[in-house]
Amino acid sequence: MCKWTETSLIIFKMEAPREKEHLLSLKVMRLPKSSFITTTPVLFEPRDLAGGSIIKDVCPNLGLDDGMQHFSVGQLLMLPQDFGSIYLGETFSSYVSVHNDSQHVVKDILLKTDLQTSSQRLTLSGAGTPAHLELKQAECIDEVIHHEVKELGTHILVCAVFYNTQAGESMYFRKFFKFQVLKPLDVKTKFYNAEDYVSNEVYLEAQIQNITQSPLVMEKVLLEPTAEYKVKELNTIETNGVSNSESTFGNFTYLNPLDTRQYLYCLKAKPLPGTDKPAVIKGVSNIGKLDIVWKTSMGERGRLQTSQLQRMAPGYGDVKLNVTSIPDSITIEKPFQIKCRITSCCERTMDLKLVLNNTENGLMWLGVSGRQLGKLGPGSSMDVELTLLATIPGLQSISGLRLTDTYLKRTYEHDDVAQIFVYSEQVGA
Repeated sequence: MCKWTETSLIIFKMEAPREKEHLLSLKVMRLPKSSFITTTPVLFEPRDLAGGSIIKDVCPNLGLDDGMQHFSVGQLLMLPQDFGSIYLGETFSSYVSVHNDSQHVVKDILLKTDLQTSSQRLTLSGAGTPAHLELKQAECIDEVIHHEVKELGTHILVCAVFYNTQAGESMYFRKFFKFQVLKPLDVKTKFYNAEDYVSNEVYLEAQIQNITQSPLVMEKVLLEPTAEYKVKELNTIETNGVSNSESTFGNFTYLNPLDTRQYLYCLKAKPLPGTDKPAVIKGVSNIGKLDIVWKTSMGERGRLQTSQLQRMAPGYGDVKLNVTSIPDSITIEKPFQIKCRITSCCERTMDLKLVLNNTENGLMWLGVSGRQLGKLGPGSSMDVELTLLATIPGLQSISGLRLTDTYLKRTYEHDDVAQIFVYSEQVGA
């Protein structure tokens, strides 16, 4: 005999009518969790007859002065009344039962269940399993199937039953049950390229919105980088540069319907083999995948993994120039030094010459212009120290750097490479 568990059972609506009478019947039911139902509070006054009756029947030992003036049913567990919603990343659970409704013994019963999606057909049960020898009157065969939903759109559960009658006739019938898989989360990503003075840094902002109809508890949001990058999560609070594993979102990790939460990650290109210098990544590169795990209010777990996130690396041309050291502020008419790193982004060797052009921006170059820097191989870097003099106070931009490849007679212009604040001696004092 079939035993119904406490888990709620929702009967599917059959899509195809029964073509002929069979000795066996098939029932398919979804196994969702129960849900909370909120009722409207029943308000009354002490002199109301109904109010006094409710108090006496429900809480005979309490009077109207004991906080029962606003009695209500509150939040109770309720068995689902319909099929409910199935979301991508959740586990679809179903109960399948084959029952012998006839007065005859049925032999060699085989139950097979498949799940048809828009792109593939998956066998959930019945493949390679031996048939049941016989099924007597009022007996049944029960199966519970589970499948993690990984596609959006229409899904069709195909249930097929094979059996033989006592007369040796082979019988077969199928039933189809259709349901829709919805999208639970809306994930948007943004990349920010930071001009890091030592290595290339990329900041990834992931915006995750709950588009279901119930709250979700965000259990894990992890960025799994590719082999070219290493990642640092910026969603925990740091004390003295050390993460204490306390989330920036506080103790509440749930997302209400239509709420959005932003996660931030910092990625760095891994150094070249045998060096401490980061690799130069050009063009479109794969960053990694977001792995998102959540739970519903009743503890059902869901998981989504995005496709490879791609980032378009900024174009630096053949040669890249970064300022690696610069003062925060300087005094007017006093020389100061900056350090620059020149990195080759091409596949050939260059012979570089540095030219310093003074512009009308309140900063003047001091030193020799047109000096030879030497040869720079593919992916290699060199450091150069330069001296400037400020003539105008305020926030000034460093410009006028020119690098010329003497092999190809090609000049690379670098303007607005950094900014510096210039103040007078009176303000600084």
